[in-house]
Amino acid sequence: MKTVINTASAPAAIGPYSQGIAFQNLVFTSGQIPLDPATMEFVSGGIKEQSQQSLKNLKAVLEQAGAGLDTVLKTTCFLADMADFAAFNEVYTQVFGDDAAPARSCVQAARLPKDALVEVEAIAYIK
Repeated sequence: MKTVINTASAPAAIGPYSQGIAFQNLVFTSGQIPLDPATMEFVSGGIKEQSQQSLKNLKAVLEQAGAGLDTVLKTTCFLADMADFAAFNEVYTQVFGDDAAPARSCVQAARLPKDALVEVEAIAYIK
């Protein structure tokens, strides 16, 4: 049976989707964009700040499900501009490290929700 994951520590859904879904010992998150959950506005700054907020939002959804950044198996990362790849990787490495980082796909998207610079989703296991 699937369980809907919802937390006020991450932005509310801006469409017909859940922040995450847990099934057995896995959690699947929706893409997290860099909205501040309190204001539903983008954080100030560029790609680094938006990446940090997206990953902070991702962490909140994972933790609500009983998972964490340390249990992430796979991420899918969307960038509005692949020229931001190095800066995104800098922030991503601070969160996940180099040695045991999850499997990942990172692609440029023609356009992200609300014109975000970055969006990150994950599959993780529940502790």
